[in-house]
Amino acid sequence: MLLFSNFVDEIVLKARLRTRGRMWSVVIEMQDVWKSYANGVMAVNGISVKIERGEFIYVVGQSGSGKSTFIKLMYREEKLTRGKILVDGTNIADLKNKDIPLLRRKMGVVFQDFKLLPKLTVYENVAFALEVIEESPRQIRKKVMQVLDLVKLKHRARFLPSELSGGEQQRVSIARSIVNNPTVVVADEPTGNLDPENAWGIMEVFERINDSGTTVVMATHNKEIVNRIKKRVIAIESGMIVRDDKRGDFGYEG
Repeated sequence: MLLFSNFVDEIVLKARLRTRGRMWSVVIEMQDVWKSYANGVMAVNGISVKIERGEFIYVVGQSGSGKSTFIKLMYREEKLTRGKILVDGTNIADLKNKDIPLLRRKMGVVFQDFKLLPKLTVYENVAFALEVIEESPRQIRKKVMQVLDLVKLKHRARFLPSELSGGEQQRVSIARSIVNNPTVVVADEPTGNLDPENAWGIMEVFERINDSGTTVVMATHNKEIVNRIKKRVIAIESGMIVRDDKRGDFGYEG
């Protein structure tokens, strides 16, 4: 049933980020996490939360609430000030810098501004994530075409990013984030630069990914999407979780 069941060669990565090979039901756990910046701003204030395998979670909050920092802490774009963040039981605060790429292969990341390499084709942008871990050319082609099929872009494989619409570019970004068969996909405002039609198309892709068993954590300002596609909602204000609803709504006017 899993869409990514044919993906292989992830044993080493999974062993590094699990304790004695155990499959943890809680994929991300924050324990009393704080994050302050050099200018004195406290962006995250003592957050504790558990995210279970296979969940789909919206992270909502007004601008400046701390939700982007909350997301970035999960994949070590930001480093916590104190507390613990466990990914499959491993405290990622203890990871050495050289081990962070291993974490990010496990946790696919999707950005609002796509972050595609402009001189590489769609195929090459997605393949790059596999080339850096020295996958064989045969496996690279197999995996890349699988994920391009998932996001409905096989027919655009040889196009450059500049030849794609914004929605198509975001689909490439998603394909790149999942080509390593991650346990979790973390998305920071993935529909923020898209028109409504493309935004709904991107949500369809995320739902497919989630249906395959992959955990999805998405920071978003899109009230309509949150209210229509009911999922778990974590609301953040002043760096604190003020609401955690199993099937919640957006809860803000803007």
